Order: sequence, then structure tokens, then C-alpha cells
Amino acid sequence: MVQAKQQVGLCQSCFHLSAEPLCNICRHPQRDSLTLCVVADSRDVIALEKTREYIGKYHVLGGTISPMDGIGPEQLNIQSLVTRVGTQQITEVIIAISPTIEGETTTLYLGRLLKPLTKVTRIAFGLPMGGDLEYADEVTLARALEGRREFD
Repeated sequence: MVQAKQQVGLCQSCFHLSAEPLCNICRHPQRDSLTLCVVADSRDVIALEKTREYIGKYHVLGGTISPMDGIGPEQLNIQSLVTRVGTQQITEVIIAISPTIEGETTTLYLGRLLKPLTKVTRIAFGLPMGGDLEYADEVTLARALEGRREFD
């Protein structure tokens, strides 16, 4: 256990967990290097990778903005994100942060910060598969309507 902790650190590019200076995702030559998915922590990277739908790269913030806990933008990997977007010609930043109060604060902050630099999108939120409309709260239903898309 101690040896594992000594070997695992953070990727120098995206801040995901890695035993190497660059993680497997950042080193992978066939990943889309023009698209960044911004997440709060490494567990989110793992969850998104399980879908096998996203082929871009990531940027792990290391948490969310939470003034009540004394966590501001300065304590997160936000400045490195701005630098990365500006220097690597990123064409889209996808914000994939949970819709908690802290997550929404972080998402709004990042959206305003990055919009002058590149296209900024966020993942859609809504009803889970198998969920019933009658049991969903108003915010979830509103998000489901907001994130709707046209039939293919």
C-alpha cells in the first residue's frame, strides 16, 4: 500500500492519477488533443472512460469551488487549464462537473473564464434510465428539457 502511494502521482498535463509523468490518456496518440473534458477529480475520469464514448483528453481540477470550505479558484488546477487552452489551441472544453451547488459555481466560473478563449459546452443532465417523471424533482426535469436533442 505504501509503495503504491509512493509510485502514484499526478499527470503533469491533466492532473489525473498516474505512475508516469504523463498518464496513459495524455500519452495515447489517437486521443483527440483539441478537445478537453474538465472534471472535478480522477473518479470522474474513470467514470467517463467506462462509457467508451469520449475520445478527447481531460483536465482534472482537484475539486470544486466551495467558499464555505475555503476552496477558491486558486486552490484548484484552474490557472493551468487556462494556460493549456490558450497554448494548445483547444477547440472545445466540455465541462463535466456534478450539478451540486459547488459544481454549478465551478461550472459558471469556468464558463465565463474560458468562453473568450474557445467553445465551452457542458454535459446534459436529466433523468436516469428507468426513472419515472413523477418522482423527479423540478431541477432535474428542467435540466432534462434543457438538454434535449433532435431525433437522428
